[in-house]
Amino acid sequence: MRDFIQGLPKAELHVHHVGSASPRVVADLAARHEGATGVPADPERLAEYFTFTDFRHFIELYLSVVDLIRTPEDIRDLTYGVARDMAAQNIRYAELTCTPYSHLRRGIDGMAYLEAIEDARVAAHRDFGLTLKWIFDIPGESGPAAAADTVALIEARQPEALVGFGLGGPEIGVPRPQFAPHFERALALGLHSVPHAGESTGPETVWDSLRHLKAERIGHGTSLVQDPELVAYLGEHRIPIEVCPTSNIATGVVKDLDQHPIRAMVEAGLLVTVNSDDPPMFGTDLNHEYEVAAKLLGLDEHGIAELAKNAVQASYLDGEGKQALAAEIDAYAAQAR
Repeated sequence: MRDFIQGLPKAELHVHHVGSASPRVVADLAARHEGATGVPADPERLAEYFTFTDFRHFIELYLSVVDLIRTPEDIRDLTYGVARDMAAQNIRYAELTCTPYSHLRRGIDGMAYLEAIEDARVAAHRDFGLTLKWIFDIPGESGPAAAADTVALIEARQPEALVGFGLGGPEIGVPRPQFAPHFERALALGLHSVPHAGESTGPETVWDSLRHLKAERIGHGTSLVQDPELVAYLGEHRIPIEVCPTSNIATGVVKDLDQHPIRAMVEAGLLVTVNSDDPPMFGTDLNHEYEVAAKLLGLDEHGIAELAKNAVQASYLDGEGKQALAAEIDAYAAQAR
């Protein structure tokens, strides 16, 4: 199964830019900006550093890595390194969630930020055959001001590869309705609404995201199975769920894998995709998440291939791109039989 998953062409929809930086990249940044934060410059010590006590602690450590990113060169190097690691897993297409506001408020010029990620994206396609698209999200803890600044950056120069507008960070104490005007502006620019919801809060956060933010996909949604009416709505409207099993255990929003709601989501007929979230920080990658899903859902190779096609279906690839990647998955699965 592991070999099959490694060779399987894949798409990933819920994976964070800074959170995907490998230990090597993070250590290089820590050495480049020695003393800037408490992040160790030794890759072997990073696993110990990324040991979280709860979701709030995870956010603190995540932001300490964000603090290491001081220049457009840092942005470009990090992005290219993430793409290289994705390609090594046979990921063909990824929608990478970036948080421009976190870097703008630390002094990086907005246009320079956009040029850095775009340069890395073009290089990744040239060097690895990987197609990257962007989702720009709001760090929820920074409030509506962060949303306004993010939308303003998009309005000033909308990257060709930008497909979505999201909302991340802590959910507790961060009401979703306050961001509605900014999501309206983003949707008017042709972007898709892809907020995190129901990760560390209950189903009401998912409802708020649907009603106020016009969510088209739900990030995490671990609590949604607690509300049968919500499950029925998501199933009826075929709203995809971006599930990240290892992340949910690492941050403590799910106690253990045996209690993970992915099984209930699939049994309810929801469109479930599997993702890695912040892979090096959680000691995982997308291939491992497919192994976890195979175990939890009792899937064989055919089932894993169908799960991979869910991500293609739920993606914001154009129709031709979806058809081509789904056909590639089918051809691989047929050959592996």
